[in-house]
Parts: sequence; C-alpha cells; structure tokens
Amino acid sequence: MTQKPATYADLQALPSNQVGEIVDGVLHASPRPAAPHARTALELAGELREPFDRGRSGPGGWLFLLEPELHLRRDILVPDLAGWRLERMPKIPRVVGITMAPDWLCEVLSPSTARLDRGRKLAAYAREGVKHVWLVDPLQRTLEVLRLEGAHYLLMGTHEDVETVRAEPFEAFALELGVLWDDIAE
Repeated sequence: MTQKPATYADLQALPSNQVGEIVDGVLHASPRPAAPHARTALELAGELREPFDRGRSGPGGWLFLLEPELHLRRDILVPDLAGWRLERMPKIPRVVGITMAPDWLCEVLSPSTARLDRGRKLAAYAREGVKHVWLVDPLQRTLEVLRLEGAHYLLMGTHEDVETVRAEPFEAFALELGVLWDDIAE
C-alpha cells in the first residue's frame, strides 16, 4: 500500500514543541532544538548580520532569516538560517512560506536531524539551486562549507574548534569559530 503524501495540514497538526518538515512527500517531525543547537544558530546569525545584512563594517548585500519556512516545490523545509542576496530578494515577502530558494543556508546539526540534513534535505537544496550550504555541528565544533557544482555539492573545506575562517560566500569576513560554541559546556 502506498502512503499518501504529507500535507501542510499534517504540519499544522504537530505539537508546538516539534519542528515539522515535508521532504519528498514524507512528514519529518523532530523536537525543538536543544540549547547548544539554538545558541550556535543565534551566534552565527549575529556574526553575519552586521557585516552582510546591515552592511556595518562589511559589504552588505544580504537579507537573513532565522528558521524560515521554505516552500520549494513539493518540499517544506526549515533550515536554521538562510540568506538571500538583495538583488534577488530586496524585501521580506509577507508570507509564511517563502518560495524563492535562498542563495546560502545553514543547517545546525543535531543528533536527531543530522541524517536528514545531510541526506534528503541537502538533495532538495541542490535541486532548487541553493549555491552555498554550511553544516555546523556544535557538539563536534565543526563547520563544513559546501558549494553547488552542477547537481551536487562539493566540500570546500571543513573547519573546526577555534579556527578563524573566511568561508564562501562570506569571504570578506573573518569568522572566529570559537564564538559559535564558547558558551556551550563540553
């Protein structure tokens, strides 16, 4: 027997303590992120916002959102952070679900979501033409930088612990990785 594809109503029926996504027609529900995950996402957003979103001490030209709901064809995805170049999306649309794929996004990996983030979601992002993906693991203290080449992602580098990196597409800024997890207990 074939299972019917999940619907938006299925997402809305989830308890408020869960994050839901539909990938390849399948509903994936996971608990709200744990504190290390949430803190890392917040710190990364803070580091990128001033130089790239606000243009303070940096080139500007970007618009960022935390946990946007992306409606990309048959999938409903919620990356931890996403960014669009202003020439593609100069203003935030007044919608719940954004249908324009971001230019960059970041998935903060959790033990419960890493497999989905690295697998089916990454394939969906490639299909939609998301040029840059960062995979950040606050427990392993790593940043993986991926660039879309054709239909697949190429690993541009893996950075760890307290390195200072200039990672595409934000090479104009030296990101001190330690800031992302300094406040997280080991």
